[in-house]
Parts: sequence; C-alpha cells; structure tokens
Amino acid sequence: MRSTFEFQNSYILASSAVCGPMEGKGPLASYFDVIYDDLYVGEKTWEKAEKKMLTDTPELALQKASLSKDDVGFYIAGDLLNQNIAASFSAYKLQLPFIGVYGACSTSMLSLALGAALVNAGYVDNILTAVSSHNCTAEKQFRYPTEYGGQKPNTSQVTVTGAGACIVSKNSCLGLKISYATFGKVIDFGIKNAFEMGQAMAPAAFHTILTHFKDTNRYPKDYDLIVTGDLATIGFEITKEMLEKEGFELDGNFYDCGLMIYDKKQQIFAGGSGCASSALVSYGYLLNQLLNGKYKRVLIVATGALLSLVSLQQGETIPCIAHAVAIEKV
Repeated sequence: MRSTFEFQNSYILASSAVCGPMEGKGPLASYFDVIYDDLYVGEKTWEKAEKKMLTDTPELALQKASLSKDDVGFYIAGDLLNQNIAASFSAYKLQLPFIGVYGACSTSMLSLALGAALVNAGYVDNILTAVSSHNCTAEKQFRYPTEYGGQKPNTSQVTVTGAGACIVSKNSCLGLKISYATFGKVIDFGIKNAFEMGQAMAPAAFHTILTHFKDTNRYPKDYDLIVTGDLATIGFEITKEMLEKEGFELDGNFYDCGLMIYDKKQQIFAGGSGCASSALVSYGYLLNQLLNGKYKRVLIVATGALLSLVSLQQGETIPCIAHAVAIEKV
C-alpha cells in the first residue's frame, strides 16, 4: 500500500506569511510579509489575535496571485485552537467552500497535500490553504497558561506565533511544482510529557521520510534540502540518527524549521514548534529560495503531536504524525 502520491498538474501560484514580534526578530524576518508589533495583533485576546492572523494571510496570498475569491474553489485550513475555531472564523469571512483539517503542527503540509491532490485531479483550478498558531493560545491549551509562570525544562519548545497561506493551482507560471506528497501514519513513541514534543514526534518524522524514499525511489542526495517541521534540537537529532541507521546519509542537507526560524540568542529552549513553524519557513523562506535558484528541490516534512489536555490528564501517551510534500523548480 503506497502512502505517496505523484502530481503532474499541481503548482504553487503564491504564498504569504505573517508573524509575531519574536519571529520578526529572527534570521528569516525579511521573508515575512507582515510582522506584528505585539502578541495581541491589535485585538483584545490572544485567540482573537490568532483569528486575525489567519484572516490576514489568505487575503495577502490572494493579492499576490492577483486572484479574487471567486477564482478559488476551496479553502483548506487548520490551527491549534479547540475545534479549529480560527480557521472557521477565517472561512466565514472568505465565504469559500471550506475544508477544516487538523494534524496539529503537521497541518501546513497536510492542507497543502490535500490541495495539490484536488487540483491535480482536476476538480478545481485553484485552492487556498492556510494555517496558524500562537504562542500564548497554545500554551494555555496544551500546557499551562503563560500567566501561570511555570518553569520550563530545556526540552520544551516555543510555539511560533504566525500564519501562512499558499495557493495551489494548475497555473504553472512560477514553475514551482508540487511533485509528491507522502501522507503519514500515526506513530506512538510512548512519551507522556507535553514538554517533550520533539522526542515524541521524531519517530513519526522518521517513518514518513523513510516511506517517502521507498515509495519514490529517491534518496537524500536527490534533495537540496530536507526540513522537518518542528522537531527542534532533540527530536531532530533522534530522527537523523534513526535515518542514518537505515543507511540514509544526510550530508548537510537536513535541517528543522524550528531551528531555522529563531536566532540561537533568543530564549527558545529546544527550538520552535506549532503550525506556523513549518508554514512561515516554507511559505516565507523556502519558496523564495526555490524561486531565486538557491534550491532546485526540497522536501518539507511537517510533524504533529496529536495530544489534548484531556488525553494527557487521563494518562494517555502522545501519538504523532508527519506529512511530507516535495516541491521543485521546473
């Protein structure tokens, strides 16, 4: 049974990325369309701030593509709030047929892969995908509210504040082709600590990358860059070691979005996480580098920890998943 699908007619027409103040001080700041001055984004609550980000970034992507809402067939979006509420509110404003998806922090590539499949099948000409995450809303929902002021271990990660959108199209004018998508399986490493997300997600990333290589007959050398979504320092090293044990040597072309988005001087513990981690790096930085010719082919493997506060309180482990999308300049 194959988990990887090859696309012939799915391209990226435009993308956008907006971020919070901390991400705006990182090394990739120049690649983001909007940097908000504060975590409230001009709203009264952090949840409303996330809703605004996920409303702003699709509109920016449409402007870049010179498309109106009438040119788009579907809106596929997700976030980290309960019941995908930020995505639902943004869909209400867009008034497009809406597919809400949830893959935790893997949602960026899950939505992009689904969009590519629908366009490739010929159901629609253009699809808008988007995701968001917010540091303060995620802390409140999955761990402890920021106001609590609890001490965090070095294994914890900083949820990236931001949102990213991408338009998948049959229009190949940019020459950015979505060539493959590998849908992952749920993998459980047995970890129960919400402050050990990278370790929990590492086996899922490993499984999806290994599956992608087997399904496509490709190897690490076939990609200029392979990036995971938000494994951070610990999870990234675990995944790399697991792949090397399988005989896949990663010669400087393997990295993690959660390690790219922040400067090491910033207080980031093990690194970044959240839906916006892979979305900001991919839709802001990586697509730009593909267009400029620095990269010819990249594999983006977004990872997600499928936990909830309820599941943790009931003593459950943290099942995880990873979805991979290959993008190349043609």
